[in-house]
Amino acid sequence: MTSEYLLRTLLMLILALFSANASNWLYLAKLSSVGSISEEETCEKLKGLIQRQVQICKRSVEVMDAVRRGAQLAIDECQFQFRNRRWNCSTLDTLPVFGKVVTQGTREAAFVYAISSASVAFAVTRACSSGELEKCGCDRNVYGVSPEGFQWSGCSDNIAYGVAFSQSFVDVRERSKGLSSSRALMNLHNNEAGRKAILNNMRVECKCHGVSGSCEVKTCWKAMPPFRKVGNVIKEKFDGATEVEQRRVGTTKVLVPKNSQFKPHTDEDLVYLDPSPDFCDHDPRNGVLGTAGRRCNRTSKAIDGCELMCCGRGFHTEEVEVVDRCSCKFHWCCYVRCKQCRKMVEMHTCR
Repeated sequence: MTSEYLLRTLLMLILALFSANASNWLYLAKLSSVGSISEEETCEKLKGLIQRQVQICKRSVEVMDAVRRGAQLAIDECQFQFRNRRWNCSTLDTLPVFGKVVTQGTREAAFVYAISSASVAFAVTRACSSGELEKCGCDRNVYGVSPEGFQWSGCSDNIAYGVAFSQSFVDVRERSKGLSSSRALMNLHNNEAGRKAILNNMRVECKCHGVSGSCEVKTCWKAMPPFRKVGNVIKEKFDGATEVEQRRVGTTKVLVPKNSQFKPHTDEDLVYLDPSPDFCDHDPRNGVLGTAGRRCNRTSKAIDGCELMCCGRGFHTEEVEVVDRCSCKFHWCCYVRCKQCRKMVEMHTCR
């Protein structure tokens, strides 16, 4: 075993540890609250934060409960988007919460970083608009009469503050270490792509004013899209993610498509460095839980189908009793009453 090989292996381990630490703040989702104890105790004892994030916490302790909600939002959305795939965003009670999957430069890690940075921006912005935070409120830069003739009013979401906080808190690990590694460049790119999924989908909401509900006067404000929309956008980017490699252009290191025949990615696209494992078999060393015991759809030909989900190992079938609401009737006024119906259905699980 050559010294060059040992050095390369050691470097890979260091980079893996570096990348894992970058998303450890997601462990905040395991807490019920971070706002009920003192500032010093809160920030110093929050598991998963690096020192620079602890410093940000101390300066903005009132924001940290929104960050915690953002961490939970990211986990929930990841599990919804990947509920029918071999890797389904299962979490652990240890660091990192998604296991070693996020320490590799795969497209799954790209999704985790994108949805996480978006969730912090979303949750902090929502906290601003709700009046929860003293440091920010509604976006007061949106005012006057629009070219379409309506009056800007109401409480426009202060997405600029949410994005700025996400950049300072989520990106701090990579930026503090410089941009020398390809994984740091990948993480930063995907973080920004996640935030772009909100920025590029901001919408205008309006309220009409006038006699008998007429719309003689219309006031409008800018609002974030529902986070499910953000998750859908990032999932689409995951499906079309670009495999990249690091190259030097002049004095700058950049990521370019590994296949030169592919068009360059945009700031909104996800990028990844390494091919994904198949996630079929239990592999604790790489943080893969496998698909044994997972439910599958016997009639589907897609990834949730038993053939693909179970990786050709076959599946078990059993009859289970389920209880559904049925025979629902609307009663004046104003409730719905249903019966409970029991039926036997087939359930299929991977071997």
